[in-house]
Amino acid sequence: MSDTNTETNILPEDYTPREIAVNDLGSQTLDDAFEASMVQVEDGQLVAGSVVKIDREEVLLDIGFKSEGVIPRKELSIRNDVPPSELVSLGDQLEALVIQKEDKEGRLILSKKRAQYEKAWGDVQKVKEADGMVKGLVIEVVKGGLIVDIGLRGFLPASLVELRRVRDLQPYIGMELEAKIIELDKNRNNVVLSRRAFLEETQKEQREEFLDLLKPGERRKGVISSVVNFGAFVDLGGMDGLIHVSELSWQHVDHPSAVVTIGDEVDVEVLEVDLDRERISLSLKATQKDPWKEFADSHRVGELVYGRVTKLVPFGSFVQVGDNIEGLVHISEMSEHHVELPEQVVTPGEELWVKIIEIDLERRRISLSVKQAAEGGVVAEEYQEHFGEQNYDTEGNYIGTAIELDPEAAAELDEAWSAYEQSEQARLIGDAGVEDAEELPE
Repeated sequence: MSDTNTETNILPEDYTPREIAVNDLGSQTLDDAFEASMVQVEDGQLVAGSVVKIDREEVLLDIGFKSEGVIPRKELSIRNDVPPSELVSLGDQLEALVIQKEDKEGRLILSKKRAQYEKAWGDVQKVKEADGMVKGLVIEVVKGGLIVDIGLRGFLPASLVELRRVRDLQPYIGMELEAKIIELDKNRNNVVLSRRAFLEETQKEQREEFLDLLKPGERRKGVISSVVNFGAFVDLGGMDGLIHVSELSWQHVDHPSAVVTIGDEVDVEVLEVDLDRERISLSLKATQKDPWKEFADSHRVGELVYGRVTKLVPFGSFVQVGDNIEGLVHISEMSEHHVELPEQVVTPGEELWVKIIEIDLERRRISLSVKQAAEGGVVAEEYQEHFGEQNYDTEGNYIGTAIELDPEAAAELDEAWSAYEQSEQARLIGDAGVEDAEELPE
């Protein structure tokens, strides 16, 4: 058997072992030390972390706690109808509010929505104090308006969505709108917005420029934007102007809807521009021919015109002598003899000749006379052309014995004149105190 030499490593006398770990726990156990290294949370505390998992009904958030925090779907956003995967992505850094440190399953329950709510209230209050604007996505149509996501559920009434009320709100879903905060109450969780206020403010300079350029007497094209009892509003392409009911037509208007409807394109004349109140007064009838002026331009005092009795009044009767033109026959101008009541001479619907004795264009009044028409005179030109030259002399005086309109019109006219002559004859018989016309003196 041979001897075997075994090599032994000899360490130097000054060798110091390398330190592998340091025991800095002191009297703590490892579990205690691990617990101490975790984030400490309490109900109502605001925490931050990273999204580590996204499920259909919840999101897991690593906030450095012993377990991930759970954000249930309903606590993720004020938009409950949107799946979590469309609201957050893996790795996103989020802030959340601790709403339950440990539920019955031992989970840490968080709320991104409530954290955002608290932060949003602070932001919104600052914007309100600064009289600023907020921007948000329209997420819902509710009764009376829209819900806008500004971190809070902001309510935008339908009447404040545009400069004028909007009937259909559905097209606004998904649109990003800017609005002004007009009401803020945290206790009632109430935020009311106005996009109209935003539009009015942002368009103020444009309106001022528009009004500065708009002058009375100008004619503009526009579109009827609304019809109300007292008139109609016209969109002039920058602002709305009002056509008062009295400026809609030369004729009497019972209601503006009888003349215009929403969407009608119209030509209007600017009557007045009120810079202080930012109001524009318009006229539709000013762009149309004035029937009174047309009548005054084509007729003169002393002419005979043909008309129809439209109304009897105690002091006389009104006779239509043109398109929507009525003149008054005063009771003193109805007959040579004294007349107590107009119905003694004329009846509504009766057609007859009258003479023009006065035209007052400014007050739009025409005075007529049945009595003077019976004496004859120059017939208005339109009747001369219609009835033929053979019925007039060289000066235009009516010399025909019948009105050659058509058989029906001629019969009506003959009947009207016969009634007039009979009434005159009856008057003469009465005045003379005789029994019949044969006894009248020549």
